[in-house]
Amino acid sequence: MNELYVLPLIVRIERATPPQRTDALEAAAMAVLSLLDDPGEWAADLHAWQSTGKIRKVVRRARGAEWRRALALPGRTIEHRTAEVRVHPPVPLDAWPRDLARLQVSGTELTDTAEPPPAGPPVLWENPRLGMSAGKAMAQAGHAAQLAWWASDAAERAAWRERGLAVSVRTSPTQDDFDTLAAAGLPVVRDAGFTEIEPGSCTFVADAPWLAARVARP
Repeated sequence: MNELYVLPLIVRIERATPPQRTDALEAAAMAVLSLLDDPGEWAADLHAWQSTGKIRKVVRRARGAEWRRALALPGRTIEHRTAEVRVHPPVPLDAWPRDLARLQVSGTELTDTAEPPPAGPPVLWENPRLGMSAGKAMAQAGHAAQLAWWASDAAERAAWRERGLAVSVRTSPTQDDFDTLAAAGLPVVRDAGFTEIEPGSCTFVADAPWLAARVARP
């Protein structure tokens, strides 16, 4: 039986300058994509994580000295507008580095105080009914980006790479809009139910022209 691995994502949240919620979700998705696109020296860790058939991610928050200690560990930082998110190589569930294991997951609450810029593809649509915490939504946005990456071919990935692996994360305007997308055959994240929401809940749908071209819209 394969050992369970998780992908640690650390978001920097300083008291005086917390990131915008949308920026943090997009940075988390882009951090996951960065690792998938170029795992570098962590290719074996990435393979071990993906070979389990699960893509579990855990988001924790850090500030000040905690963030500096996270920077000293192997990983990669994505800076995106107001947000900084660090992705670390996958680790066994019960073998987190000490400086990451002691970080908190609770309290990762963020809001948008300004309207996000216009969305560009791919758009990761959040289910408006679930009311996920920012930390939970960051992990789910990372899942959606990963499913979109897997669903893209080499040419589509190359074009995406030229755009800096950019994504847009938005809450679906209505539940009907979300349900229509979720039923369209696009990549859909269905949560395992470890935290916050019921198992099997649809949390995000990934939408992009090259993905939509493969499915028949209702």
